[in-house]
Amino acid sequence: MKRTVARLYSIADHAATALFAIEGARAGVAAGLDLLGILVVGFCTALVGGILRDLLIGDVPPAAFRSPSRIVVALAGGALVFVGSRVFDTFPAEAFVLFDAAGLALFAVTGAQKAIEHRSNGVVVVILGTLTGVGGGVVRDVLLNRVPAVLAGDIYATAAALGALGVLVATRLRMPGVVALGIGFVLCFGLRMIAVTLGWQLPHVA
Repeated sequence: MKRTVARLYSIADHAATALFAIEGARAGVAAGLDLLGILVVGFCTALVGGILRDLLIGDVPPAAFRSPSRIVVALAGGALVFVGSRVFDTFPAEAFVLFDAAGLALFAVTGAQKAIEHRSNGVVVVILGTLTGVGGGVVRDVLLNRVPAVLAGDIYATAAALGALGVLVATRLRMPGVVALGIGFVLCFGLRMIAVTLGWQLPHVA
């Protein structure tokens, strides 16, 4: 079972890396960046959240630097957008919202799972799961000189926190790791998509 969970974790982490690399690179294209800029923004969007998580739990060097696979996936995602930007422009906006929600959920649950494996307390598990999901996007927005979306009232970090909490609770209830990851994913993905569909936002100061 542990081997199955580890394999699922790796697949989810790499899938999220690819999705966020593509999203970050698309933001770079929209901002008019050159090839290097697009690759850098895609790389940061995909990997910074996980790198920060690993540094905070003392798992050094971070997983992204212990194996070339995540770096290759991130750079490949950016290069794919650069080469096929016109093709990506033909995709409906709803598809990218779906991809983004999936990437967020995958990173949130894998971040929470890794924090649990390192015996972090419950609050830290939720924080690190959330950070894994949103950290790259915050850096992306800073690089592009705009207010990070997670700070502008969008139901985004909240969805990541819910997903991480779902993994934590399911694990504390001694559910199998695969089930815990699945519950967390559904909670995060579901809340994010409902929020987008219904236009939910966090309160603002009047």
